[in-house]
Formats: sequence, C-alpha cells, structure tokens
Amino acid sequence: MSLFDVYPIYQITPVKASGAKVWDDKGQQYLDFYGGHGVISIGHSHPAYVTAIEEQVQKIGFYSNSIQNPLQEKVAKQLAQLSGYTDYSLFLCNSGAEANENALKLASFHNGKSKVIAFHKSFHGRTSAAVATTDNPAIVAPVNAGHAVIFLPLNDSDALKAALQGGDITAVIIEGIQGVGGLDEGTTAFFQELQQLCHEHNVVLILDEIQSGYGRSGKFFAHQHHNIQPDIISVAKGMGNGFPIGGILISPKFKASHGLLGTTFGGNHLSCAAALAVLDTITNENLIANVIAQSAYLREKMAEIPQVKNIKGKGLMLGLEFDFEIAALRKQLIYEEFIFTGNASQKNLLRILPPLSITAKEIDQFTIGLQHALEELGL
Repeated sequence: MSLFDVYPIYQITPVKASGAKVWDDKGQQYLDFYGGHGVISIGHSHPAYVTAIEEQVQKIGFYSNSIQNPLQEKVAKQLAQLSGYTDYSLFLCNSGAEANENALKLASFHNGKSKVIAFHKSFHGRTSAAVATTDNPAIVAPVNAGHAVIFLPLNDSDALKAALQGGDITAVIIEGIQGVGGLDEGTTAFFQELQQLCHEHNVVLILDEIQSGYGRSGKFFAHQHHNIQPDIISVAKGMGNGFPIGGILISPKFKASHGLLGTTFGGNHLSCAAALAVLDTITNENLIANVIAQSAYLREKMAEIPQVKNIKGKGLMLGLEFDFEIAALRKQLIYEEFIFTGNASQKNLLRILPPLSITAKEIDQFTIGLQHALEELGL
C-alpha cells in the first residue's frame, strides 16, 4: 500500500531531535525555527516530557472517558492557573480542528443559531465546520460547503456590525494571531469592540489560540494582549509538544450535559502526561519570559538585514516580510543552511515558530544562515 500523496515533502528524513536541533538519517544537524507548524513548544525530546510519557505508558496509556482519569483534572487545574481562566471548564480532544469543531458545535447548542462569522485569510482546520470557517475554497469540499459562514475583513467594525444585524449569527471565530494567513491580527480596539458586539447580540466569541496560545505570543494567550475574555478558547499544537492533544476552555455560562460533546481518545492518560509536562516546563523554566526576551533579540537581529522589510506577529510567532516571494529562500535555508522555516498564504512572508526555549546563540545562528542564504541567492 502506498501513502495518499497530499503533502509536498522536502527530501529530509529526521530521526532524532533535541531542543531546537534536528538530525536526519545521514547525520546532518538542522536548526528548527518552525517546530512542525508551531507544535514544538518546550523543545524536542525535553527530558521532563520524555520521562513523563515513559513513566505513564508503563502504568496505563489509555482508557475511554467512561472512567475517572485524575490526570484530566490535573491538566485543567494547571491550565487554569497558568492561563488565568480559573472559572472556565475544560473539554479535551485530540487536535486543533477537533477543538474548533466542538467550539462551533457548543456555540450552536447554546443559542440555537447556525451562521458563523470568520475572517479573510483565516485557518481553523480541515474537518467539516472548521474547514467551512477557513478562508481557502481549495480545501472546502461540497459536503463542507453547506455550513453558513460569512467571511469579513479583519479590523472592519462596520462590516461586523452589519453582519450581526440579522440576529442569525451563532458565533464569531477568530485567531489570536493568524498563522497560515500570514501573521495578521486584530487591533486591540477591534477585539474589544468584537467582544462587546458579541455580548449585545447573543453571539458566542470563539478565540482560536491553537497556534498563538501556550505562551507563544509572550502572554499565555495572544488575546490577552487586548484585555478581552472570549466565551470559548480552542487550544492544541504547543499543548502537547508533539503528542496529539487539543481542547476548549469553556465559559461558565455554558451548561454541560451528558453526551453533549464526546471523544474516544481525547484526554487519554498519555496525552495528559504530555500536557502536564508542557505546563510544568513552561512554569519551571519561565518560558514565557524567555519568549519576550528572545523575541526582542530576534527583532534586533532582523533589523540588521535590509532585505527584511517588516516583522509581523508577536513573541515567537513571527513573519518576516520581504519584497520577493520566499519559496527559493526557504529551500536554500533548509538544503544549504540546514534551517527549518515556514511559509504562509502570503507568498513573500517567511514564518518563524521556534521552540519557546530558543536561545540567543540559536538566534545568532539563524541570523547568519539567513544572511548567507540571501547572499547566495543574490537577493
């Protein structure tokens, strides 16, 4: 049997990783400034993470949600303490798409409405409702297109007000910082007005923090830069440092009932062990402070490179803008400078998502590699 060919793949086979370093099957070392779409939060193969999973799998790796699992309660307690959402509830699942799917479902159960507002260049996943709220028609199949979704320009308050007038909107879903779309984000004024309008119109505000959450922006959640409190927050990616886990943080205004939401694998013992190791390490190593410090240093170093015309994003979720398309630069970086980076739907933007534990020395290595790649390409 062959693999279903849906991924454009670089001809590199990683076999080992530690911190921000990756080694391939030929022994070549790479610097990871992308973290597999921002999944690697505390660093590859962090000792606390490895130990937690090893110890847990020797006890019990999985049982369904028909029994008690105290590890889930522990994840909820520590996540509440770190995020500040102490009065919210937690529903655990397996991925970001599943988190958004459940967020949208819960919103519709709550107010009995079905139409959703999303934003231009958004990405919320590839499952049914999640992909319907993703602004990319190429990945929306006819079976997904039945969902009623309105796409609005980001930061357009007038368009938002007009869309809410019909009274048929169940939810607004928005990323703390857009990822695939190219690191655009709402202004503080827009986020605050969005929150107020949602409250006035009985609309559920869903903050997609799947990529921008877990400290990556310099706060635990990116929306906390704007002093708002959404009704539902979706999380995944950095939550498990590579182990599949996702979830939604749910405001106390939502009422739970048996069978309302559900999952077979979500919140299993192994995934909870991984999630706890991540939360412990963020705390013990003061990683959010490191994000703030290293983000400032990275911006300083990028200011030394004239080809970098602008830096978008916050913390260690950054996009470097050039005045040319970056496909050739990204290929040069990975094959000649041995540095992993990312792209976006904005073709002139290089996406930077290193582990939260990145060091100044590794930023220096990235800077030298980027300068050398630009020189070699004559850019």
